[in-house]
Amino acid sequence: MLTSKTRWNVRESSAAENEKLAAELNIPLFIAKLLVQRGMTSAEEAADFLHTGKKEFHDPFLFDDMEKAVERISRAVNNRESILIYGDYDADGVTSTSVMLSALQAMGAESDFYIPNRFTEGYGPNKEAFQKAAEKGYSLIITVDNGISGVSEAGLLKELGVDLIITDHHEAGPELPDAYAIIHPNLENGTYPFRELAGVGVAFKLAHALLKEVPEELLDLVAIGTIADLVPLTGENRLLVQKGLKQLRATERKGLHALLKKSGATLSEADEETVGFAIGPRLNAVGRLSDAAPAVDLLMTDDTQAAEGLAVEIDALNKERQAIVADIAKEAMEIAQSQYKNDRVLIISKTGWNPGVVGIVASKLVEKFYRPVIILCEDPEKGTAKGSARSIEGFNMFKELSENREILPHFGGHPMAAGMTLQIDDINELRANLNQQAEKMKDEDFIPVTGIDVKASIEEIDLDAIMQLQMLAPFGMKNPKPKVLIEQTDIASIRKIGSGQNHLKLSVKHGDQTLDAIAFGMGEIADQISPIAKLDLIGELSINEWNNIKKPQLFVRDFRVKEWQLFDIRGIAQPARWVPTIPADSIVVAYQEKAFERFNQVLSAHDVKLISTVEEANELNTDGRSVVLLDLPEDAKLLEALLKDAAPSRIYAHFYLEDPQFFSSIPKREDFAWFFAFLKKRKTFHMAQHGQALASHKGWSLDTINFMTKVFFELDFVTINDGFISLNEQLQKRDLSESPAYEAKKRLAELEQELLYSSFHELKKWFEERSGWAQPEEEKVWI
Repeated sequence: MLTSKTRWNVRESSAAENEKLAAELNIPLFIAKLLVQRGMTSAEEAADFLHTGKKEFHDPFLFDDMEKAVERISRAVNNRESILIYGDYDADGVTSTSVMLSALQAMGAESDFYIPNRFTEGYGPNKEAFQKAAEKGYSLIITVDNGISGVSEAGLLKELGVDLIITDHHEAGPELPDAYAIIHPNLENGTYPFRELAGVGVAFKLAHALLKEVPEELLDLVAIGTIADLVPLTGENRLLVQKGLKQLRATERKGLHALLKKSGATLSEADEETVGFAIGPRLNAVGRLSDAAPAVDLLMTDDTQAAEGLAVEIDALNKERQAIVADIAKEAMEIAQSQYKNDRVLIISKTGWNPGVVGIVASKLVEKFYRPVIILCEDPEKGTAKGSARSIEGFNMFKELSENREILPHFGGHPMAAGMTLQIDDINELRANLNQQAEKMKDEDFIPVTGIDVKASIEEIDLDAIMQLQMLAPFGMKNPKPKVLIEQTDIASIRKIGSGQNHLKLSVKHGDQTLDAIAFGMGEIADQISPIAKLDLIGELSINEWNNIKKPQLFVRDFRVKEWQLFDIRGIAQPARWVPTIPADSIVVAYQEKAFERFNQVLSAHDVKLISTVEEANELNTDGRSVVLLDLPEDAKLLEALLKDAAPSRIYAHFYLEDPQFFSSIPKREDFAWFFAFLKKRKTFHMAQHGQALASHKGWSLDTINFMTKVFFELDFVTINDGFISLNEQLQKRDLSESPAYEAKKRLAELEQELLYSSFHELKKWFEERSGWAQPEEEKVWI
C-alpha cells in the first residue's frame, strides 16, 4: 500500500445538469461538468464565466465614497496641491502604487509615493511617516493596499489638517478610520457589487473614475498585483486578469521586459503562471529585504538602461531572498517538530530572523504540518516580535486574531493570512489563546483535502481535452486548475530525476495507451511503489512540447496504492542499496541467528525481531505494517504464522542465506545408496581425514557428506565415535523420510524453491494465499 498525503474528495455533479449545460452552451461535456462543480449550474452563470472578455467593468462610482474621492483629488490637482501615495511593500502594494501614480501623472498632479520600510516601520500607516508628510507640505494622502486599520493614524492627519483617502481591501476592524473617503469593496454595508478585489483592483477603480475611462494601459499592472495577492480569480477579478494578461503580453514597460528576460520567461507567452512564479516573487523580494521603492521604479521607468539595472538588482535580491528563506525554514522546521504533535496552532519565534520573508516560511510550514502557523521575529531591544501568519481552511486567522486585540496592538490581514506585531512577553499567551480557540476544530480538519474535479482514463486524455481546459483559464484562487484522478494504472517506467534525485518522472499505461507524468519534490516515492503496483494518481493536465512534438502530461500532486505491495530485494547483497528504502516503522524479521547478527547493526534504527517459534510468530502483529523478511525460516509454518489473519501493507523479501549452495539441492536416493554401500565396504570411515577426498571423487560438497551422515545417524544406520563413522551390524529397514534432518532439509529446499527462486508474480501469489489479503474483495477495508 501507499497512503495518499491528503484526503481525496471527488466532487460529484448531476449528470442531467452537466448534459443540459453542455447542450445549452454547445460546449464539451467535460467543461460543462467542471462548470457545474464550480457552482455554475445555469447557462447564464456559465456563459458569464466563460465569456468574461465580452463584459464591461463595474461602474467605479458604485463605491460609496467614490464621488467624494474623485472630487477631492481633482481639486488637489487643479490647485497644484502636493499629493502623496502611501503604498505597501508587496507585489500588490507596488503595483497599486504604480497604478495610482500613473493615473495622477496622467492628470498632471503634483504627486509622489512613499512605501514604509517593512523592518523599521512595519505594515500600514504610521504616525511618524504621516507627520513627516505633513511637514513636507502634502495636503492629501492616498493609501493603496493599506489604511483600513489606521484608526489612530487617520486621527493624527485630521489634527494636522491633511486629508486622507483610503483605498484598501483588507479586513476592516470594528472601527473605521475617520478619513475623507474610504474606497473599499468589502465593508459591511458597502454597495459595490464585487467584494473580493485586490488592492491593485481598488486602485484601478479609482484610476478609472479619475480618468473618466478605463485605463487599459494599466491592466498589466492590475493582473500582476491581483494574481500575486492570491485573491479569487472569479467575478470582476477574472475580467481584470484576462484583459490584464493580454495587456501584459503586449506591454511596452521596459522594466517588465528586462525583468522577464532576467528570469528566463517569455513575455509574449506570459500567463498566470508567469506572474505567479517569475514576476510576483521578484517584486515581492524587494520589499522583503530592503526598501520597496526600486520595484515601483522598475514598473514606471521609460529608460531601457535604468530598467536593465533595476532588473539585475531585483533578480539578485530574489536569489538572496531564496537563500534566506531556506535557512530560516530549516531552523523553523526543527523547532516545529517538537510542537506540532501537541499544538493545533504553531507559533514559532526567534531572534535574528528576517521579518520580510517569514510569511513564505509560514506557508512552507503549513504545507509540511497542515495547521495554522505564525512565524515571529523577536527584537529583544524593543521587546517586540513582528511576523506573519498563514492558515488552513476552517480557521479564520483574521477573526481568531481579532479575539486577541488586547495583546495585538497592530495586526491586519485576511482569513488565510495576516501580519502582526506584539510584545515578546505576550507570545506565550497568544499561543495558549489560539490553541484553545482551535479546540473547536475537528481532528480531520488537520488532514489536507484535495478536491478532485473529474475521473478520467488514460484513453480519454488527449491534446484536445487539455486544450478545452483553457476555456476555464486564467486559473487561481477559487478557480483552480482542474485536478484529474486516474485510477488503477500500470507503471510503464519510473525513475528519480534532478541533481538531488528529488523529483519523479514516470509513465503510466492502460493497455496500449501511455501518459507521461512528473512529480516535483516526490523523488522518494519511487522507493515506495512496487513495479507491478496498480497506481492511483491525481494531478493537473498540461501539454509538454519538446522538439516541436506535443504530448499530454500530468503534473502529479498525490499518489495512492490501494493494495498491499511486494518489494523484491532478493539477491541484493549490499545493505546500503536497500536499507534506506525501508520505512522507518517497519518490522524486520530474522529467523536465523546468523542473519540477526549480520543485519542487526545496519538496521539499528528499525525494530528487528528474531523469531524461532510459531508462538513468537503468532504474537507479532504485522497487520497494516511494513514487514522485512531478512532470511528464510527452516519451516514454512513460521512464516505462515506471521501472515495468518494479517494484512501487511508491504512485504520486503530479502531472504538472505549464509551459503545458498548448501540449500541448493537434496542428495538423491541413489547418492544415499552409494554412500551406504561405501560405508558397508569400508567398515569405518574417518570424516576429518578422508571426507574432502571422497567429496572430490564424487563431485559432492563436504556439507553433502555431513548431511547424509547425519541422516544415517538419525536412522540408527551408523555410529560416530572420535570422528570415525561405522555402520551398525544390526539394521532395520527404514525410509529416509523418518529422519528429522532429511525432512527438515526437504521442507527447506521446497521453501527455498518457492520463495528464493520463484518469479516475482509467483512470490506475490504465495504471500496472498497465506495472508489476510486472501480474504474476499468485499471484506477488504481500503484506506
